Amino acid sequence: MEKYELLFFAASCLVFLTGAILQARPARNPIIWADVPDIAVIRAGDTYYMSSTTMHMNPGLPIMKSTDLVNWELAGYAYDMLVDNDAMNLQNGKNAYGAGSWASSLRYHNGIFYVTTFSSTSGKTHVYTTKDIENGPWEESSFAPKLHDHTLFFDDDGRVYMLHGCHNLRLTELTSDASAVKPGGFDEVVIKEASLVAAPQINLGAEGSQMLKVDGKYYVMNITWPTNDMRTQIIHRADKITGPYEGRVVLHDKGVAQGCLIDTPEGDWYACLFQDNGAVGRTPWFVPVNWEDGWPVLGIEGEAPLTLEIQIDQQDLGNIVVSDEFDRRDGDPAFPLAWQWNHNPVNKDWSLDARPGFLRLTTGRVDAELTQAHNMLTQRTFGPVSSAMTAIDVSKMQDGDFAGLTAFQKKYGFVGVKMQGSARSIVMVSTASGSPEELDSVPLKQDVIYLKVDCDFRDRTDKAYFYYSLDGKQWTRIGGLLQMEYTLPHFMGYRFGLFNFATKAAGGYVDFDYFRVDDQISDVH
Repeated sequence: MEKYELLFFAASCLVFLTGAILQARPARNPIIWADVPDIAVIRAGDTYYMSSTTMHMNPGLPIMKSTDLVNWELAGYAYDMLVDNDAMNLQNGKNAYGAGSWASSLRYHNGIFYVTTFSSTSGKTHVYTTKDIENGPWEESSFAPKLHDHTLFFDDDGRVYMLHGCHNLRLTELTSDASAVKPGGFDEVVIKEASLVAAPQINLGAEGSQMLKVDGKYYVMNITWPTNDMRTQIIHRADKITGPYEGRVVLHDKGVAQGCLIDTPEGDWYACLFQDNGAVGRTPWFVPVNWEDGWPVLGIEGEAPLTLEIQIDQQDLGNIVVSDEFDRRDGDPAFPLAWQWNHNPVNKDWSLDARPGFLRLTTGRVDAELTQAHNMLTQRTFGPVSSAMTAIDVSKMQDGDFAGLTAFQKKYGFVGVKMQGSARSIVMVSTASGSPEELDSVPLKQDVIYLKVDCDFRDRTDKAYFYYSLDGKQWTRIGGLLQMEYTLPHFMGYRFGLFNFATKAAGGYVDFDYFRVDDQISDVH
């Protein structure tokens, strides 16, 4: 080999090896910088599965999968529609904001996957089962009452239970297939005043139960919130499932709490928890665990670390958020898994076929404002910054119609088009004052308009900015910034949303050409 060839070969190897070394790096918390709350995690062989809360969004009860505990992909949903009633249909003045389905439990038992949830909207406990967690189909059974923040548990003796409740935790026996409460079965409070292991005064009683059995002992993980303090993780253990239980605080740092324990095939343990992370929502944090004297010890010297010893080549959001050109081929699903409807959709009023390559939203009724609008299609915002843009053909809007792109929560903002008589205008609307307020308006003379929303979640600044463009290249900011705020009435992080609603008469429609997300935002606001 010639000298110069040898030098080139050596340099190439060095670049390759250096790149490989630089690629491998510790995983960082939050594991997912987006709203994925109330997580439940299991391992089946070398694959981890996670379920979480999606409240009033449909489809619901998402199932995510991972092979490294860090990078997660949406695999599917347990249901397309939780319940068909006025609240979930946004009818007769009712809604399911802050309700829908809450904290789930995920299990694998005798070749069957179980994911369960409960709902104040249905008044029931819902049980979904499948033999194929990634592809389904899922079968549903449900029963009353709704068992609050329950954990499903299959014991070694064949008996099946749900542990549930708040502060006083009750163990209720189920039938062998977990489809109903067992008549005459065990049903007693087994952990009384569970919160008291953290503090004598509390804002939030112990809830979010997750039970597991390790080396013959039963462990129950819970969150509680001492007065004038932070969200705190506690655990109780017992030699018998019925108790008596003893408890202690296992993590008191950064408000990271509520979740479960999971082991890896190599024998390492982690706590899968989450943190309230401002307007972006509740974000998953994973914390290393060691066992001492039969107790799990969470964190590094009592702290939830920002980095983990899990070495990865990349860490991203996978398919949890996606861009969509609305192009569909025969056999394609209607929507990528990242999309969810706000409440139940009205299927006759949306279409991907009426104009191929476009999403058509037709107004099916008259609504006063955005929170009551049917067929808002949403995706999660994400941190540290995120941007969404779309292009809309508004030529078929009618008098009184509004269509556009929103950063959506109770205190929402949107940039869109308003039709007033035969005149169109680009508007920015905010509800920061408590009710919808038009902060800016610009006349619009053309049929196609480009819209963009930037969200900045760095250091919990939680600000959204709104833009329009006449050519998709030069952007103009419109209206004021929206100071985003996580509110309990909606109980979820901000969402990007595409919408079209009528305030005077139904029948108008708009065509969305695409939806594109980015992890960069404009430098100047």
